[in-house]
Amino acid sequence: MYSRKVNLFIALFTFHFSFFTFHFQLSAQTKYSARIEKLMSGMTLEEKVGQMTELTIDMISVGGGPYNITEPLTIDPVKLEKVVNKYQVGSVLNVGTSAHTPERWQEIITDIQKAAQKNRLKIPVLYGIDAIHGASYTRGSTLYPQPLAVASTRDVALAQELASITAYECRASGIPWNFSPAMDLCKVPVWPRTWESFGEDVVLNTVFGSAMIKGYQGNGVGEKYNVLACMKHFTGYGAPTTGKDRTTGEISERSLREYYLPQYEEAIKNGALTVMVNSGAFNGMPAHANKFLLTDILKGEMKFSGFTVSDWEDVKYLYSRHKIAKTYKDAVMLAVNAGIDMCMVPTDFEFSDNLVALVKEGKVSMSRIDDAVRRILYVKERVGLFDKPQAPRSDYPKFGSAEFAAKSKLAASESLILLKNEKSTLPLPKEARALVIGPTANSMRSLIGGWSNTWQGDNVNTVFADNNTVQEAIKAKVGAAHCTYLEGANFEKLTNAADAQPLAKSDAYDYIILCLGENSYTETPGTISDITLDAHQLELAKQLAQTGKPIILVLLEGRPRLITQIEPLCTAIVLGFLPGPQGGDAIADVLYGDFNPSGKLPLSYSKFPNSFVPYDHAVLDSGFDGFPTGDNAYYNPLFEFGHGLSFSSFEYKNLTVGDIIGSTTKVITVDVSNTSKRDGVEVVELYTSQDYASVIPNAKRLKAFKRVALKAGETQKVEFTLTPKDLSIINAQNKRVTESGDYKVMVGKLKQAFKI
Repeated sequence: MYSRKVNLFIALFTFHFSFFTFHFQLSAQTKYSARIEKLMSGMTLEEKVGQMTELTIDMISVGGGPYNITEPLTIDPVKLEKVVNKYQVGSVLNVGTSAHTPERWQEIITDIQKAAQKNRLKIPVLYGIDAIHGASYTRGSTLYPQPLAVASTRDVALAQELASITAYECRASGIPWNFSPAMDLCKVPVWPRTWESFGEDVVLNTVFGSAMIKGYQGNGVGEKYNVLACMKHFTGYGAPTTGKDRTTGEISERSLREYYLPQYEEAIKNGALTVMVNSGAFNGMPAHANKFLLTDILKGEMKFSGFTVSDWEDVKYLYSRHKIAKTYKDAVMLAVNAGIDMCMVPTDFEFSDNLVALVKEGKVSMSRIDDAVRRILYVKERVGLFDKPQAPRSDYPKFGSAEFAAKSKLAASESLILLKNEKSTLPLPKEARALVIGPTANSMRSLIGGWSNTWQGDNVNTVFADNNTVQEAIKAKVGAAHCTYLEGANFEKLTNAADAQPLAKSDAYDYIILCLGENSYTETPGTISDITLDAHQLELAKQLAQTGKPIILVLLEGRPRLITQIEPLCTAIVLGFLPGPQGGDAIADVLYGDFNPSGKLPLSYSKFPNSFVPYDHAVLDSGFDGFPTGDNAYYNPLFEFGHGLSFSSFEYKNLTVGDIIGSTTKVITVDVSNTSKRDGVEVVELYTSQDYASVIPNAKRLKAFKRVALKAGETQKVEFTLTPKDLSIINAQNKRVTESGDYKVMVGKLKQAFKI
């Protein structure tokens, strides 16, 4: 017994000493201002813990308590006093059940900051919000396509512009912190947060994630048109084994470093200052309690100087859901010692009380507290809260402007993916007569998705009533005489489908525009057990196919719902991954040829429910010895990653690989020609593969892409550069290396071998 106590004492001493040493070294990486050091020297333990606490606006609002705000939202001065002055809470988030005007937001934020100025240290409160595709909780703001659709554009410059619009309109409301971008590599597309990601590829997540951060933060995160970005959810959240939200996965350290860390490392280099942590778990350890992930890798290896914030109630969940802590107090100890700096509590004061007690008991070191608080104060200072928390509303004349709406429309148009176009069915002649039918044909929710005005986006049919649904946009384009709308089905069942079949079969219509897909959802409420599209929607398609009329399928969805049963019945398919409030008009433009589609799939579109093999799978997962084949082939999607058609036709020639620095850095050139009579944009994607490697190589990996605008008959030489890092892999020792050997580069259908 005595030896056990001695060993325990040594272990605890070693832990606290190493923890102190690490945080001393980490703090030395960032030179904190005299203001921060002065604050730190005068803060009590309770004040420091307050800075580490984040509560929802429910906790300072009039109403019956959490999740029960009285509308319209009004700040309760008694609750505000308790939160900001008694507990000296460092951050407030969320918006309750409705959106507000920028003017009302300014009043709310001002009330909070005025209260903070009454406390001894006068440290401002950091307000955060989920604005992942525009200032989504602000009335009259500009919303644009969801992130998966933005990745479908392959337009990185436009993505950065969209993020800058969000920053501008959030700041118009006085909101300085945005919980975006999500850079969760999505390996299991049934996952309900698929549409919040940039897809299944590391490069897409890296490039678009960093572009959004640059757009949010601009050249200075403290400037009045910029907001603080929050990269999320660190990391592995998009790979749950079950496909269900907030569940477990299995990710080896090699896979972690190969697929799930590079996008965050690049984001940190591009100035990311806050990171939200994965709500799930992998390898039996919740991310919120994973010191190796949060401290050793993020803050140590990646030299992250900002702060980590938990996701909604996830510290408490270590106790109540994950069952790795016996009590909530133990859960707080595990999370803070692992590297959580700020806890999104968000609806009680137990976190603060528990953490104060844990420090007094010696179970959380004061050095850990000091490191967390310095990081939080550093970020608050960088975002300008100490000097000028918010600019007047009059400084934002472009809020909700036509200029911003035009960018949203462009993004919606570029995001649409033409999956199929047999016999050049599209574009349709405007004089043709079309029956428009299906549950997404008259739904703004299916165009816009979640995190839109409300959490689930369940009121956008009303809020965006002035925008066109698909059927309204078609009528506006070709006239009511050329377009009839019939519901046919809603999201629960067939409705008047029986009326549709004889109507469609009649000579009154030339085409059927069938609109299928999903209603809006966010997070766990979007969890499903079968990724196949709902049976009644498939039945509607089958009934309409019996008419013999050409079916143009318009899919509006947040993940690739399986359509294998009905794909052969459709002559053309247009896919929109939640293209936003301008999406109806964008779809009509594509259907009738006023916009030439250029979108590309950001993930593989599966053919079967049990076949979620990503495009960048290991060569072993391609099958072997010539089998299996057909539908049982290992990688056999309905549509491959990167697929997307155009009304133009393109040809690739003269793929070359040359050296620009010895034999290591390569310049790749290819001639791309528009061989059609119509101007178009081609997304040129460059992939590589390694013939042999020290670990099983990938079948191929995307390395670079460019959008190339080509006039009819025009040819352009497109150039890419491949560095040794671009060709690197994580080896069996979990080290990033570039191995000498035989490689291939692939552009279009062309391949070229080279060595390094």
